[in-house]
Amino acid sequence: MASLAPASFGAALAAAHDAAGAQHYPQGTLYVVATPIGNLADITLRALHVLQLVDAIACEDTRHTQSMLRAYGIDRPGARLLAVHQHNEAEAAQTVVARLAQGERIAYVSDAGTPGVSDPGARLAAAVRAAGQRVLPLPGASSVTTLIGAAGLVADGGSDGNSSSSAFVFAGFLPSKAGERDTTVQALSQEPRAVVLLEAPHRIESLARALATLGERRITVGRELTKQFEEIATVTASALPEWFSADRDRTRGEFALVLHPVAVNGDGGAEGERVLRLLLAELPVKTAVKLAAEISGAPRNTLYETALRIRNGAEEA
Repeated sequence: MASLAPASFGAALAAAHDAAGAQHYPQGTLYVVATPIGNLADITLRALHVLQLVDAIACEDTRHTQSMLRAYGIDRPGARLLAVHQHNEAEAAQTVVARLAQGERIAYVSDAGTPGVSDPGARLAAAVRAAGQRVLPLPGASSVTTLIGAAGLVADGGSDGNSSSSAFVFAGFLPSKAGERDTTVQALSQEPRAVVLLEAPHRIESLARALATLGERRITVGRELTKQFEEIATVTASALPEWFSADRDRTRGEFALVLHPVAVNGDGGAEGERVLRLLLAELPVKTAVKLAAEISGAPRNTLYETALRIRNGAEEA
């Protein structure tokens, strides 16, 4: 995370008080606070106000959070920080619930971004809600939406005339074991919508090799988003391993990736059906659908429905 002197945020703290101080902040509430994913200036005024206001801050890493707070010029004693991470989340949640029952305001922050999105926080929020206490979200930075906004997700010429594709699936981190990861990638190959993935630097090249099997499907890579060495590039899946090997610096940092939606050309559906009809004359439905999808790039689910219609029509005839 980029470092700035505490004095740099003096005006921001004052602005946070002026902008958000008059709002209502109920007691006995868990405030789920999004924090920057790299650039400290991406904090919201309301987040700065709440981090000063609450009785305690639950966090993924107390040392990391203390460093972030000091960068903003917020002085919170270590005793006011509660460790809530993936190894103790269920147990620590009960401590938070008990303190909320006493009327305390508690904020929760992960190490970066929005809690509960591939970070701890979901179990804590669920436990608080199950206890009948309020969870109040403070939106902010997220690597998922940051990369989506820059990727330019467009499906080429959809049949409805709308080339924009706003729907996406968040898959997060794929399995670390090669076999499980490859199986997951093959499953994702049948997903026509955009798919957002996250990955760590020590596994990014393995992921790139697995994704290369998706051929001409486009992938946007976001590296070190919002940080000094941020890099965003769009390449085909087959070219992804070569893109990383071309510059060793590209394997450094944290990664978000977007599989673009399946391209649907004006005659893409017709081409898929043409190939499918040829294959159905010689092969079982499942095999014909699988090969037609690989050849034409058309979604497998759509081809399967078409195959059933073709077969049923042939039988009725």
